[in-house]
Amino acid sequence: MKRIFSDLHLRPNLREPEQASCMARRAVDLGYRLIAFKLPVNITRNELIQLRSACREAGIDLASRVDLKPGTPAELLSSIRNLRRKFEIIAVICESKNVARQAAKDRRVDLLNFPGFDFRRRFFDRAEAELASKGTAALEIDTSPILTLEGQARIRLLTCLRRDAATAQALHVPIVISSGAPSILLMRKPLENAALASLFDLKRENAFDATSKNPTHIVKTNREKLGPDFVAPGIRAIRRGKDC
Repeated sequence: MKRIFSDLHLRPNLREPEQASCMARRAVDLGYRLIAFKLPVNITRNELIQLRSACREAGIDLASRVDLKPGTPAELLSSIRNLRRKFEIIAVICESKNVARQAAKDRRVDLLNFPGFDFRRRFFDRAEAELASKGTAALEIDTSPILTLEGQARIRLLTCLRRDAATAQALHVPIVISSGAPSILLMRKPLENAALASLFDLKRENAFDATSKNPTHIVKTNREKLGPDFVAPGIRAIRRGKDC
């Protein structure tokens, strides 16, 4: 089966609508069929419809995504409660151990994103991976920092990514490779993103899955859950009416 390549972390400046359209067209040229924009929590339904329409005109499918950056587990729970039915992808930027632990065990979280290149500020350890393996969250790795950092900073980042990727694979936590690109300058072809994964010891087949199978599965599953016929995992309403 032909792979559907995805980039679930594009970060255009939505105050400039043309930039979003430009990134969508660029994604098509690079070979992607599914993308997600980082969206503000207060985006309106009409604004989202306009973005989807622009992407559809460009020839690509747009998934809605929100990046949560909570200061406490309680703040995270409140945000998920309010936003889970509004967005197709819930990503959590984990900047504290308590938030990372809560996000990993919450089945409403799709992506765990760990910024920076300081071991002391990255919390994806074995305990974190064990929690994620029992839930549905995937580890997201952005490639744009690999391209923008230099010298010792890049070396430290790659060391962190090797550890994170090895931990995820050991505990069977899915990995999603995204660009995290704020502009078309940092967007790369799917095969190039997969090639960058070799820098943190991800095997070729696993890298391809991280740019296609894994992100696509997240979006497909969540769209089913957000659909009108969803009742519970594995249960769908097939008929409605007074005599049902």
